[in-house]
Amino acid sequence: MGSHELKDILLVEDNFNDVELILMVFQKNRIANPVVVVPDRARALEYLYREGEFALRKEGNPAVILLDLKMPRDEGMDVLRRVKSDAKLKPIPVVILTSSLENRYLVEGYFLGANAYVVKPVHFRQFVEVVSHLGIFWTRINEPPPEDGWEQAQ
Repeated sequence: MGSHELKDILLVEDNFNDVELILMVFQKNRIANPVVVVPDRARALEYLYREGEFALRKEGNPAVILLDLKMPRDEGMDVLRRVKSDAKLKPIPVVILTSSLENRYLVEGYFLGANAYVVKPVHFRQFVEVVSHLGIFWTRINEPPPEDGWEQAQ
């Protein structure tokens, strides 16, 4: 694996209990990447475009976006649509992490460019295991494209 600094994980999740559990699992698994938690579409886009309270954050894309779909007004799909239609954001892996296995969300998510679709398990142990695997894969195993190399590939 290449050497690169620890990039943020952007967690777009409006359920406080899920946020707490995900953060606990990441800590238990020694995932050292900073986790930025935002509860909605507006804050996610502010983070990605370095606006509002995130105007002074360091440059660069997050390692991965963990995206809940079950937010008001289909905000999750809107975030996915915006990320995958912007050339600077498109390389960011987006993992839909949702409680819904509705076929329309699954199909639309992949159609819009999601890199993975993970249904949140209901049982605590399974939830912990799934989140552990997600964190380890996207922060330690997956090798993302270099930020400055994306334009060359187009």
